[in-house]
Amino acid sequence: MSKQSVLPVLGQDDAECCAPMVREPLGEEAAAELSRMFKALSDPVRLRLLSLIASYEGGEACVCDLTGPFDVSQPTISHHLKVLREAGLVGSERRGTWVYYWVLPEALSRLSGLLRIPAAPAKAPAEARA
Repeated sequence: MSKQSVLPVLGQDDAECCAPMVREPLGEEAAAELSRMFKALSDPVRLRLLSLIASYEGGEACVCDLTGPFDVSQPTISHHLKVLREAGLVGSERRGTWVYYWVLPEALSRLSGLLRIPAAPAKAPAEARA
């Protein structure tokens, strides 16, 4: 069992977290939380780590498999994984001597929902407006 705290899971129908910015402005609390996620993803190593974890078969990756593709030390990888975990983008669990990581789909849904541009309503032809 992991000793790490569990983050609450918010439903995709939660208007505050998933409404696109073009529809309504973000509240202060939502902006602070989402900015932590975006800040975590602003580092190229962390962005690649998230992509690597998400692409693993079964949806989870052992930390032992995450150090090879990078030109940084294992402690640096561990630091980046900690930042991703604290930002709420990945979950983790210790199994024996290894830690396994997986992407939290609800976090990615929140980020993509925020940036989604709603479909523009069809414009009436010019002669119909006249």
